[in-house]
Amino acid sequence: MADIAHLTDDERRLAELGYKQELNRSWSGFSNFAISFSIISILAGCFTTFGQAWNNGGPIAISWGWPIISAFILIIGFTMSELVSAYPTSGGIYWWASKLGGAKAGYYTGWLNLIGLLAVDASVCYGCATFFDLTFSSFSESWAKGYSLQRVFLLFLVVIILVGLVNIFSGHLLAVLNNISVWWHVFGAAIVIAILVVLPTSHMSVADVFTMRINNSGGLNGGSTDGIGFWFYVLPLGFLLTQYTITGFDASAHLSEETQGAADGAAKGIWKSIFYSAIGGWVLLLAFLFAVQDPAALTAAGGGVAVIFTQALSSTWAGIVLLIAASGQFFCSMACMTSTSRMLFAFSRDGAVPGAKWWAQLSSKKVPANAVIISSIVAMLITLPALVEVNIGTEEAPIIVPTAFYAVVSVAVIGLYLSFAIPIYLRWKVGDAFQQGPWNLGTKWRWMAPVAVAEILVISIYFILPITPAGTPGNADFQMKFVNYAPILTGGALILLWIGWHLSAKKWFTGPKMTVDLPAGVTAADEIALEHEHKGFHQPPSA
Repeated sequence: MADIAHLTDDERRLAELGYKQELNRSWSGFSNFAISFSIISILAGCFTTFGQAWNNGGPIAISWGWPIISAFILIIGFTMSELVSAYPTSGGIYWWASKLGGAKAGYYTGWLNLIGLLAVDASVCYGCATFFDLTFSSFSESWAKGYSLQRVFLLFLVVIILVGLVNIFSGHLLAVLNNISVWWHVFGAAIVIAILVVLPTSHMSVADVFTMRINNSGGLNGGSTDGIGFWFYVLPLGFLLTQYTITGFDASAHLSEETQGAADGAAKGIWKSIFYSAIGGWVLLLAFLFAVQDPAALTAAGGGVAVIFTQALSSTWAGIVLLIAASGQFFCSMACMTSTSRMLFAFSRDGAVPGAKWWAQLSSKKVPANAVIISSIVAMLITLPALVEVNIGTEEAPIIVPTAFYAVVSVAVIGLYLSFAIPIYLRWKVGDAFQQGPWNLGTKWRWMAPVAVAEILVISIYFILPITPAGTPGNADFQMKFVNYAPILTGGALILLWIGWHLSAKKWFTGPKMTVDLPAGVTAADEIALEHEHKGFHQPPSA
């Protein structure tokens, strides 16, 4: 029997789960936290989807909605932290579902997670391009006059290509850049808050920040801010701001095979990234609200956060704020692509994706370069509808709303959170038979898991609803360009998955495949230790 003392604790645990250490385990616990913190990115979601909350609820959707929804998301994070501590593999969500519920559960979970991650890549890179365009417009009148959706889309292509190239170079480089990203987000957000507190000549009242209601949805609930339609339809649509911003924290799980001390570090990476982002994001959003000079003008302009900066600041200071945000969004885009490529690598490693052998290949730098390339291409394709201009106002008073962007955002939220819900539910169903890892909830999982699943199901229903009456089939003003195509993409994907499972996948897909061939009586850890000894290793190969 081999001496498994040659293996680190991380390699031994990974071997017990059936995998060799193939990726380079060079990430620290802080780096693991950093990637989820970077993907959550309060400099991304708080800026890019502010208008969704302003138009659907107004200040109360932000000042009250953010902390309330954040608390539910933290509960989701706690349940996922317990799972990654028990199963620290790159497959993350998909692996947990397969372990707890079998191959079918893993199949659906993996695909939902992958779809959500691809949509996140698309939405964050597009948002980054939009804010770089706004930044250039602040510093150049000629650039501002030349605005077009085509120009923004070209910037989007530039962003996603650069993000892909950075991801292909080196896993170690990514860890360094993600560490830098944390401090950019901390100090960048602090600078933006200070600018918005000090420079504006006036601020909104506390009463307005915490009580003002707005319905700029284009006619939902008759445009009224009263009644059940406002509180249970319009306002919840505004919660997309919070639910979208605080997502992607499953990156800590996807990077667990590259993290030292993953059973503890990856678990803390999930819940800490949510907790600190929730606090920082709320303070940042309150700074936005207090800086509003003319709420009516902001509403008439479509609720975009850039309008706040042009109202309250000089063009130079507005440009600085936008540049800080756009740069943070680039870091976020980079981290999103890292998470997606690792998930695709792990899912392909188990043969679940067409062309799996290509996406499971590692470059000489131990990076899934092919997975990065195909993820970038798919993200480009699903963002093509953003080239269609959508005006929910009139020709005289246009209100241009990025409906396609919000639809991709909805797909990201629904895909990711539904993929989270499956293993969380299965863990609750297994109950006390679940073998908890070093970081666990004790007995708190008994109430946290059902609360987490219920919240996910509720938001998944809301975010497939029409976001303007003109996007509702049967409405007199119905046009396809107004349609929230999140249910089309999500529902279509689920139908294809159902067909694919019953016609083919259930015949050959058995869930996670071990990358270690085991003789009778030999454990995976023994097998890997034997291989290390045969190759002359006297220390872990990743050290």
